[in-house]
Amino acid sequence: MYSDEEINEIAKKSIYDNKLNKISDNLYLSNRQIEILKRYEIDYKKFNDIKSLMYEVETALEEVYDADDLQALSIELSEFNYYHNTNK
Repeated sequence: MYSDEEINEIAKKSIYDNKLNKISDNLYLSNRQIEILKRYEIDYKKFNDIKSLMYEVETALEEVYDADDLQALSIELSEFNYYHNTNK
């Protein structure tokens, strides 16, 4: 069983990890997503929209082996793009 202090620390980390940051008018990324992009040396600040960032992530995936976190990020970005930028 977790103590109240441990629960508070877990909650704080979860809130921090999922906090969205405005990168440009059309691009928001969570702290966790930014950390993954930094790990693979992807300069997320140069992108103005999600589609160009998605392309860069896909290009990076072709060059690295065993990048499960980057693959998961690619899926997240694709899903976000579909649900927010596709006319239905």
